Amino acid sequence: MKGAIFLQILIGILACLSVFWVNAEDPYRYYTWTVTYGTISPLGVPQQGILINGQFPGPAIEAVTNDNIIVNLINKLDEPFLITWNGVKQRRTTWQDGVLGTNCPIPPNSNWTYKFQMKDQIGTFNYFPSTKVHRAFGGFGAINIAQRSVISVPYHIPDAEFTLLVSDWFKNFSSHKALQKRLDDGYSVPVPDALLINGHHNSVSFTGQKGKTYQFRVSNVGIATSINFRIQGHTLTLVEVEGAHCLQESYESIDIHVGQSVAVVVAMHGPPKDYYIVASTRFTKPILTTTAILHYDGSNAPPSLPLPIAPTYHIHWSMKQARTIRTNLTANAARPNPQGSFHYGTIKVVRTIVLANSATKINNKLRYAVNGISYVNPTTPLKLADWFNIPGVFDLNTIKDTPTPGAPAKLGASVIPTTLHDYVEIVFQNNETSVQSWHLDGSSFYVVGYGSGTWTADIRKRYNLNDAITRHTVQVYPQSWSAIYISLDNKGMWNLRSAIWERRYLGQELYLRVSNDKRSLFTETDVPPNALFCGKAKRPQ
Repeated sequence: MKGAIFLQILIGILACLSVFWVNAEDPYRYYTWTVTYGTISPLGVPQQGILINGQFPGPAIEAVTNDNIIVNLINKLDEPFLITWNGVKQRRTTWQDGVLGTNCPIPPNSNWTYKFQMKDQIGTFNYFPSTKVHRAFGGFGAINIAQRSVISVPYHIPDAEFTLLVSDWFKNFSSHKALQKRLDDGYSVPVPDALLINGHHNSVSFTGQKGKTYQFRVSNVGIATSINFRIQGHTLTLVEVEGAHCLQESYESIDIHVGQSVAVVVAMHGPPKDYYIVASTRFTKPILTTTAILHYDGSNAPPSLPLPIAPTYHIHWSMKQARTIRTNLTANAARPNPQGSFHYGTIKVVRTIVLANSATKINNKLRYAVNGISYVNPTTPLKLADWFNIPGVFDLNTIKDTPTPGAPAKLGASVIPTTLHDYVEIVFQNNETSVQSWHLDGSSFYVVGYGSGTWTADIRKRYNLNDAITRHTVQVYPQSWSAIYISLDNKGMWNLRSAIWERRYLGQELYLRVSNDKRSLFTETDVPPNALFCGKAKRPQ
């Protein structure tokens, strides 16, 4: 009798737990995206754009921390296609990263389903095509990850939010293929013709109410140019940078480099009228400007000139501002523990990698290189070759940890081997006269320093080892360096690339192989059942 009672109690407990387990699973969000060509005219000239579900820009992904994202992507283009999720860390799921080092591209007239999780992330991100130069003509969109309701926000919750995707645009190319041909022929891309906000030039409006506050999520999804962002008559309070809550400094304007994202809070405290929202290029001749409108609800007063001024060619101004962007150590991010609980400045660095970018010519055509290697994608994705031990795809000695002065550049597939949980210092050395922008998939990193000239070990004494911002994309100023610290705690094959697409397309990228000597589902998932195979990689029988 006692045994029967005990069995009933046990069954009841298990039933309750099973309900808890089912309810505790993180939510799923399902998307079906059809990628097509379509005629668009952002500057009044008909061009062939890349649309998602008929939209330019593509639809936004609005998610919450830990949501599971399922995207069935149908490729109706006449070329293979991939989308990468810029800033989504892909914890344990390098297979979903959507770059040619991890994925075979989706063939024309076929589909592939991405499955990944917004694991322990909040913030402002975006997606775009990683293949060829598709992203120059569309296929990009916003990713916004909200915090769970149980996690506090270190500022007054805004009454609403707006998303702004700022892109540069080229009207003298009929399609991405025409732009790509120019690069393939060995020529650089010219200065863009204009900037767009959400796919439009000087024609977008955002409406708010006097006395309320609004969050503006702003991403530079362009392919070439840094921008400065500002709102006439209003102060920008910076609250988040690529998934990290930052000290809430106030700015009249803020620089956002290629591939970067920020979130600012704006209080609508001005006289009721319309105000200009302005984005302008930095470090270009000429300076390009586009505007949108911040409209006070109920007002009929149009905006008035002049536009708010902003820096143009001032490198030092930008570097000085960058140093003011710091982490809010006491705030929570996606988890309840404070961001400052990880004391990144006290951890021993086990390896220093110095990466120098360069422009060069190989076979009499323009190429870009990193430490003398101009990257060329193998026909077999690096990750598949690594997983199945396929020889002849890449080796781990192609690229060195430091540049070799005077060595001629050559083509290759650069992979830097690292060990899971290594704590690494990477220095980006830019000896060229243009601003660089470097992005890393799979992890965020601490931007511990910027400086002019050539980096040396003595410069470490000037690093910010207390409250450096964490982000996934860092700018490197002309004839200058930027230094980052990174904890390589996400196993996989991760793309480290120039966010400036001409440079990336022509070789300024590499991969970090983060691995250890055993396979475990706790650190990395197996090859997904729907994985595509190509090159030397054949589906196991």
